[in-house]
Amino acid sequence: MKTRDRILHTSLALFNEEGEAHTTTIDIANEMDISPGNLYYHFKGKDEIIAELFQQYELALSSTLTAPIEQPLSADRTNVENNWYYLYVVMEEMYQYRFLYHNLDDILARYPDIRRGFKRLIQLKRAALFAICQTLLQQAVIDARDQQLLGLVDNMTLTLTFWFNYDQLLYDERAPQVTIHQGVLQLLTMVAPYLGEEQLNFYRDCEDIYTSMLEQADCA
Repeated sequence: MKTRDRILHTSLALFNEEGEAHTTTIDIANEMDISPGNLYYHFKGKDEIIAELFQQYELALSSTLTAPIEQPLSADRTNVENNWYYLYVVMEEMYQYRFLYHNLDDILARYPDIRRGFKRLIQLKRAALFAICQTLLQQAVIDARDQQLLGLVDNMTLTLTFWFNYDQLLYDERAPQVTIHQGVLQLLTMVAPYLGEEQLNFYRDCEDIYTSMLEQADCA
């Protein structure tokens, strides 16, 4: 791995673990066992590192979010679960860059370009969730009026965007799979009132998995 890529990789790990605000370029250089001068050869400061990490994040997440917009994830009622598994993929990608969400207000205030990028991502999240719900409505998997559908999509977008802030404030530190699974379950909880019995069974299975995860975490 090239030094520049190592700097980004190490910075991302430290930002996620220690928080971006509490991590300096000196911390990053020490963690890599390189001189600060070597780091500054590649990046003028922490601001440039954060900006490039966000570019990576926006590129990866945008590609994922456009998938259900370009083509339905479920061709028919027999593979509706693809839509729910897709939510796991989105949340897993977001979790990899969770430091952005843990200090979101401050980062958006300091970096106008990132603020604009976040707005683009929120719009894409909303479009992706609307495409999923619209497909489910057309397949008679969910039953909702137009205004209900728009409200559902907005609430799901809100939860998807701020779930990691909420989870961190409430629980401090939890296993990644627990945080991600509960986030997906929270999204499914919003959809549940509009589901038929068949898909409600899938929702109940997700609840059982989450309960099992919590029990395992308590025993660890």
